[in-house]
Amino acid sequence: MPAAALTDRGVVKVAGVDSRGFLQGLITNDVEKLPESEGRYAALLTPQGKIVVDFLLSPARDDLGGGFFVDLPRPLVGDFIARLSKYRLRAKVAIEDMSESIAVVAAWGLPERPAVVGDIYRDPRHPDLGWRIFCVESEAPGVVAALGAASPEAYDAHRIGLGAPRGGVDFAYGDAFPHEADMDRFAGIDFRKGCYVGQEVVSRVEHRGLARKRVTPVTFAGARPEVGVELRAGETAIGVMGSSIAGRGLAMLRLDKAAEAKAAGRSIMAGGVQVEPQL
Repeated sequence: MPAAALTDRGVVKVAGVDSRGFLQGLITNDVEKLPESEGRYAALLTPQGKIVVDFLLSPARDDLGGGFFVDLPRPLVGDFIARLSKYRLRAKVAIEDMSESIAVVAAWGLPERPAVVGDIYRDPRHPDLGWRIFCVESEAPGVVAALGAASPEAYDAHRIGLGAPRGGVDFAYGDAFPHEADMDRFAGIDFRKGCYVGQEVVSRVEHRGLARKRVTPVTFAGARPEVGVELRAGETAIGVMGSSIAGRGLAMLRLDKAAEAKAAGRSIMAGGVQVEPQL
């Protein structure tokens, strides 16, 4: 079972008697009935329905003080805490940056729960993404070694192979809607839960089928296209390239334009590399 310490991830703890209801009213997924052994993929949105940050969330064990651990991009920890604090009002919650004391480890490749010490849950986005482990920072090297040390780049390649987008690379924070980031396809939205920030926009897109752009798998031969390079069908811009590994990657595409180009037999180029969208 390969495992990698994801040093680009930060950890925020949200605890207190009101923590479950507090998060329930803010994020895209349902945490009211979330058991201790499971995780959720979710996002905090703007009132206009765009993604501020997406993250993985799981309950902290009672012996660790309860509440929830939030696993998110490390550079966005400060902004996430500031935004949650604005919504806190009179809620009895404590919001703490734990990034210096708790490490995030990803393990993949085997179905069994890893036999290591830590808060462990299966990645809810895709069965093959494996497991997420929260452990004491100083114990992370030992956890990784016990499972089979791999690099963060190896995990990234695994993620890309499964078509799972990465925020800030495959879609832009503050610009993308959840459907555009494939959150509906990776179990990041509960359409039956009550209100949360941005919920009306998300529901409207779902019911009307208005997602014109999506992060879409693409294949290619030869050199990997650079992140951020524009995808074009002739003179028409149809998307932006995201992350990639040898032969395949992810791109934010205008679905209608990509389908038109494919139907007409027009090549889609990312710089000097021809790509084939997997629509």
